[in-house]
Amino acid sequence: MSRGIYIIANDKVADHAIALLNSIRLHDADTPIIMIPYDDNYHNIAATLNKYYGVEVYQDLDFIDRLAQKLHQTFGGKFFARPNQFRKQACWFGPFDEFLYIDTDIVVFEKIIDNLSYLDTADFICCDYQHLGGIKNVFTPQVLKDKLFTEKEVQDIFNGGFWGSKKNLISENDLYDIFTECADHPEYFDFSEKTSDQPIINYMLLKRITHRFNIVRREGKAPGNWAGTPYFQAQGKILFDPTINQPLQYLHWAGIRIQPGCPYWEIWENYRNLNPALPQVVMPAVITQTQWQQTFSKFKNKIRTGFFSNK
Repeated sequence: MSRGIYIIANDKVADHAIALLNSIRLHDADTPIIMIPYDDNYHNIAATLNKYYGVEVYQDLDFIDRLAQKLHQTFGGKFFARPNQFRKQACWFGPFDEFLYIDTDIVVFEKIIDNLSYLDTADFICCDYQHLGGIKNVFTPQVLKDKLFTEKEVQDIFNGGFWGSKKNLISENDLYDIFTECADHPEYFDFSEKTSDQPIINYMLLKRITHRFNIVRREGKAPGNWAGTPYFQAQGKILFDPTINQPLQYLHWAGIRIQPGCPYWEIWENYRNLNPALPQVVMPAVITQTQWQQTFSKFKNKIRTGFFSNK
């Protein structure tokens, strides 16, 4: 049985991809990794990741494009800005019998592929506390009113940036059917962000995959992993969650721009610059406004808002 990791990248997120790969290879030199191109502008980062980390590009690019276009057409572009968001669905049909999918705005602190051992007793794994925030960014309250899902079932919603499963557990026709079902009931979904297929893949998880496991529910619990969490403690190149006294498995900057001054910037910068064969990252420092500038900006916004609201 083959195991591996899928990522999605293009040249625009080259630094993110390098940081992720540096963190993976620090703990694991051998696990095969395949990159799904986000769009046609991927050749530079593909060459870099192949040269330094042995990353291969997903072989059937025509299939990826056809799949993404057809899934996007199901919604007629109404809910999603572009079809590229759906390309990660190609994970179900790649060469790995068991796989992890990892967003590029993540760094890992362990041999992350070992988490696939949970697939011995489950068909789908994730590892986050998304459910603690309720159903926002995934579903609307209508799913509960119409009894589409129970309160217990929606406790299994997850963040689509880190998950694992098994090849062909979902078929191509399953995907088309699921996306069609979702398009017929837009009232069930929180598409306010229009940036990912997270609402759809959560629907698919709850409807089609019975044996699922969130690693944070393991015995002894598991650490958090969102970079918006303020209390993680740095110890060398890793972070600890003091609430359970465990090292983080990974850190995810979901919804956070990675730049100087962002949460845990030093952690990300360290992993991005681990490979001495690559130029170090250069990002301009964020210019912060003084308190007077912030007050003046708020004053201007109030004037502008008041002016237009009275038109």
